[in-house]
Amino acid sequence: MLDTLNTEVGHAVDQAQAALGRLQKPDGHFVFELEADATIPAEYVLLEHFLDRIDPPLEAKIGVYLRSIQGEHGGWPLFHDGAFNISASVKAYFALKAIGDSPDAPHMVRARDAIFAAGGAERTNVFTRAQLALFGEVPWHAVPVMPLEIMHLPRWFPFHLSKVSYWSRTVIVPLLVLMAKRPKARNPHGIHIRELFRTPPEQVRDWIQGPDKTGWSTFFKHLDSVLRLLPQRSSAGAVAKAVAFVRERLNGDDGLGGIYPAIANTVMMYDTLGYPPDHPDAAIAWAAVRKLLVIQDDRAYCQPCFSPIWDTGLAGHALAEAGASTDAACAWLGPKQILDVAGDWSVRRPGLRPGGWAFQYENAHYPDVDDTAVVGMLLHRNGDPVYAEAIARAKEWILGMQSSGGGKLDGGWGAFEPENIHLYLNHIPFADHGALLDPPTSDVTARCVSFLAQIGMTADDPAMTRALAFLRREQEPDGSWFGRWGTNYIYGTWSVLCALNAVGIGLDDPAVRKAVDWLVSVQREDGGWGEDEESYDRAPPGRYKEATPSQTAWALLGLMAAGAVDHPAVERGVAYLARTQRPDGEWDEKPYTAVGFPKVFYLRYHGYRLYFPLLALARYRTLSRGNTKRVAFGF
Repeated sequence: MLDTLNTEVGHAVDQAQAALGRLQKPDGHFVFELEADATIPAEYVLLEHFLDRIDPPLEAKIGVYLRSIQGEHGGWPLFHDGAFNISASVKAYFALKAIGDSPDAPHMVRARDAIFAAGGAERTNVFTRAQLALFGEVPWHAVPVMPLEIMHLPRWFPFHLSKVSYWSRTVIVPLLVLMAKRPKARNPHGIHIRELFRTPPEQVRDWIQGPDKTGWSTFFKHLDSVLRLLPQRSSAGAVAKAVAFVRERLNGDDGLGGIYPAIANTVMMYDTLGYPPDHPDAAIAWAAVRKLLVIQDDRAYCQPCFSPIWDTGLAGHALAEAGASTDAACAWLGPKQILDVAGDWSVRRPGLRPGGWAFQYENAHYPDVDDTAVVGMLLHRNGDPVYAEAIARAKEWILGMQSSGGGKLDGGWGAFEPENIHLYLNHIPFADHGALLDPPTSDVTARCVSFLAQIGMTADDPAMTRALAFLRREQEPDGSWFGRWGTNYIYGTWSVLCALNAVGIGLDDPAVRKAVDWLVSVQREDGGWGEDEESYDRAPPGRYKEATPSQTAWALLGLMAAGAVDHPAVERGVAYLARTQRPDGEWDEKPYTAVGFPKVFYLRYHGYRLYFPLLALARYRTLSRGNTKRVAFGF
């Protein structure tokens, strides 16, 4: 039986390696589609109507996409086969109506009924209401007060842009200009959606409800009421500061922050301020939006961002595990290291030299430690001494980004900035998405530990001691770890088990044993693993109605990192991956297995179904052939 499985695994690895290799770009990098929900393609359609830059053939293809992902419940979910979400549904309906779909069409009637049943468009989130305000569908008092004069606040003030995450900061700054200037969309076809409101918008009195019912939320709701009584200024100085902030970080055709919402807000900000479309800044911002489009023969959608550094680093590890060369991938990654821009992270680390990698093609102001650790491990694994200085700079930067100051989060790493932990800000009315901050998390911390251990740092180093203490504090009672950037507890548990292995903590450690027991307990009868995106809310951790290739791979990698390669669960999981592989060497995976913001914004990395199963199967083959069962690398 085992000999047969090993033969099947060898064949599967060869097929998967060939399939992945076919997708490598001529210059050595990988990039796969990154798909979110209906929100971003819908917003793109509305952006065209805001500007009156309508592309009918493109919008027709986006319409095909939006109709194809409408749920059985009549609305649109935040991820494949997910529950109804009112904000995504209102935007999708609005976009389809703008494209030309009749409100009397059956799919539009179903959507409208579902929106009504959920409370009507007045119950959408803050960002949706801001979008609706731009089209005059709701009054501006439907949006929390965010004065443009925020640009003048000192750093010691309780709310300051440096106290929120990079993604919040880049979205907020151009949005502040829009909220101050209150432009009206051109909307050349005069499209409106009053039919989605149960209460006429001008009669709604409870727009500002706050993200929760805590004392902080109540305080900030009252503060919002007080601010509404004050004159709303938009001084030329504040506008100039906002524009200067954006211009410094414009980032070419990769766009402000490299993320769609910030780029789209930039486009609208320039338009509102009277910049002609051919102004260099306005033109490059528009090009950055258009660059995110995925246009196929019969449909199109807009991505939230690009993921080439992440994809190339992860695909490189899979190829390395399979015994293939990583020279081309590393040669492309090496020059992408950011060495000459002290980004926003430097506000808290003014003396730290840059040395990280970003997530996107270019995003010099916003590198992240997660990508940096993955790339650093791959360059180290490649073994070419030409990368020694790059690895040393990455180590210096990651160590400098470790969170300090004591407390529960001491010793951990956030993705983009240290000490981004002003948790009270998650209770302001504007933060009803609950994702304003970038605190340390287990998965990101584990990746940093893995990198540092792989390049030689030991568990008794003070930085490592603090990081390991953080990870032990973060373990859940059932033995799992929360996964901030991947779904969810399977992802977090895999990440931490890899880190513990890298520093030499094995199966005899109680935390490791508990994690292994948990992974085994959530394995499905078919041998695979799957986890619902709803585990970020109410669903049981580590469980889903079907297995997925990427989550199965994570569970296997975690078990093998813990030294459990001979466990029957590993054999069953490996057999699942070998059995479900397509003849072309790829795997199918429709469920989303990643997250932008828990409970709000989820992601489907189209590359996850390719490189993670290859990594897991190739590692199993390596360990089965070797004399030791210990994983040799941090990842």
